[in-house]
Amino acid sequence: MYTSYLANTTKFPFGIDVDRADGTFIFDKNGTKYFDLIAGIAVSNLGHQHPYIIKQIKKQIDKHLHVMVFGEYSQDVQNKLAIELAGLMPDSLDCLYVVNSGTEANEAALKLAKRATKRTRIVSFKGAYHGSTHGSLSISGNEEKKGSFRPLLPDVFHLPFNDVDALDFIDKNVAGVILEPIQGDAGVRIPSREFMTKLRKICDDNCILLIMDEIQTGMGRTGKLFAFQHFDVVPDILTIGKAFGGGMPIGGLVTSQKLMSLFNNNPTLGHITTFGGHPACCAGALAYLEVLKQENIIENVETKGKLFEELIAHRSIVEIRRKGLFFAIEMKSKEIVQKVVEGCKDRGVLSFWFLSCPESFRIAPPLNISNSEIKESCKIINKVMDEVC
Repeated sequence: MYTSYLANTTKFPFGIDVDRADGTFIFDKNGTKYFDLIAGIAVSNLGHQHPYIIKQIKKQIDKHLHVMVFGEYSQDVQNKLAIELAGLMPDSLDCLYVVNSGTEANEAALKLAKRATKRTRIVSFKGAYHGSTHGSLSISGNEEKKGSFRPLLPDVFHLPFNDVDALDFIDKNVAGVILEPIQGDAGVRIPSREFMTKLRKICDDNCILLIMDEIQTGMGRTGKLFAFQHFDVVPDILTIGKAFGGGMPIGGLVTSQKLMSLFNNNPTLGHITTFGGHPACCAGALAYLEVLKQENIIENVETKGKLFEELIAHRSIVEIRRKGLFFAIEMKSKEIVQKVVEGCKDRGVLSFWFLSCPESFRIAPPLNISNSEIKESCKIINKVMDEVC
């Protein structure tokens, strides 16, 4: 199944030999059908092969693929994407820089914070996951994943997440504060409104740029287009990726025109990317945003999340942490989680684990999953829990 010529990221891959995917399901080469309740780790938010997204990608491919590094030519699909996204944003977030992935968006955000403030200090939070490139790894919180790659970026400080008093550390020496408004890999950790409000005020008082990483929580996953909307706090810089592309690889840095213009000078080409804004990827992203509006996807996310939570009310569960269709289901041990995840896979339901929260497993299904699919998949999960626990 796995060729020795292809790099593996672990000695124990999840091991599905994919043939095709459609809607909520993935099919292997033996014809086995799996409920995909992880959506490629919150990427396939409209399921697989949504017909409108596929149509728009094919339409763009017939026009042109890559023609030039980002920013040098005017391309209709990039312009339309920026306009569509800006129309969904607060007024202060009116400029999109399109990149290749979420981690690249975070790298650009760190650069922009330093360029704008002429400071070097970055504050992040324990438990954070922001990506695997050097800068993104530096601001992530999992030391087990970071230790082998040190030294990383200097002048980075990690504070306890959702600790209101710890925010007093942040002062005028800080260039930027970056956080996931709801931590993902830490196991769906939801901060208090008090924490988020105080953080915004401290950043305002000290001219610090507040960066919110919505790579995993954005695009409707939590029941709003972006998780920051749950707290009535707007970031200075927003980073997006994963579901943004409708299944295509893309990331984005979103901020004000004024801040983004700083990449134009001292130095010019302050951030550059060859394939950022690839037209086929932009076509997928634009189609995704259009479908969200046309099919009223987001307004049903919380209702579906509640249905999942009601149906997976198993006696063995320690805690369910959830916002919308973004779940961490905590069990008594990581060994039980391993058995549940593997048992579900054997019975045709795909869940997954968290790197930094091994005692919980992840559910993040397509946002347009049907109620009948929720009920059927939950029966299987509960049956596995009965056997394991």
